Amino acid sequence: MNTDVLHVAGIYIEVIQKPIKNLHIGVYPPDGRVRVAAPPSMSLDAVRVALLTRLPWIERKRRGFALQPREGRRAYVSGETHFFLGRPLRLRVEAMASGRCGLALEGSDGLRMRVRPGAGFSDRERMVLRWYREELRARGGAAVAKWADLLGVSRPLLGVKRMRTKWGSCNPLAGRVWLNLSLSKKPPQAIEYVALHEVAHFLSPRHDDAFIAVLDQWMPSWQKARAELNAMPLDNWDEESGPILV
Repeated sequence: MNTDVLHVAGIYIEVIQKPIKNLHIGVYPPDGRVRVAAPPSMSLDAVRVALLTRLPWIERKRRGFALQPREGRRAYVSGETHFFLGRPLRLRVEAMASGRCGLALEGSDGLRMRVRPGAGFSDRERMVLRWYREELRARGGAAVAKWADLLGVSRPLLGVKRMRTKWGSCNPLAGRVWLNLSLSKKPPQAIEYVALHEVAHFLSPRHDDAFIAVLDQWMPSWQKARAELNAMPLDNWDEESGPILV
C-alpha cells in the first residue's frame, strides 16, 4: 500500500492506496483525523477533487467530534465516578496489608477497589483496565456466540483491545472478532449491536445491502443503537483512545 499526505483547506489528510474499487473517506475521533482509502488507479489530483466536493461533510464531522463530550482524566481515588455497562459507579479505595486485592461491584452504584498500601496510579489503572477487560470478554463473548449461532456461522474467537478508530473489528478468514475495550463502559445494547455488526460481516464483508438486511432482520433498532453509542462521551484514558463510528 502506498501512503501520501494531502493538505486540503487547512486539513492534513492521509491518503492510502489499496486494492479497492471505490474511494472511501473517513473522519475519526477524537480529533477529527481524516483518512482516505483510494484505488491505485486514482491519481492524487482526483482524490483532491473528491475531497473538495465532500469538504462540507468533512468539516461538519470534525466539528461534531470537537464538541463531543469526553470523560475526565481519572486518578483512581475514592469518590470518583467510573462507568460500567452505562451505569455510573462511585469508586471506594481500600488499602489492605493482607488479603486479596481486586475490583468488585458494591451494591447497585458502587465499585470497591482493594489495593496494597502505597499502590500508585499505574497499579490502580492496571487493575481497572484488567477488570474492564475481563468483564467485556465475558459479556461480549456471550453476545458474539449468540449472534454467531443465530446467523449460522462458526463461533469466532474473541479478543478485547483498545482501538482508536473502531468499536469493533473482525477477520472472518481467521475466525476472530475484536471488541474495543471502551465498550465495557457502554450499555448492554451497545455491546449487542457491535457484536451483531461484526458477526454479520462473516456473511457479508462489506456494508452492502446484504449486510444491512442482516442487521434489519435481527436488530430492527440497530440504527438507534448505533446513534446512541456514537453520541456517548469518548474515553480519555490516553491520547490514543477515543472510539469510533461503525
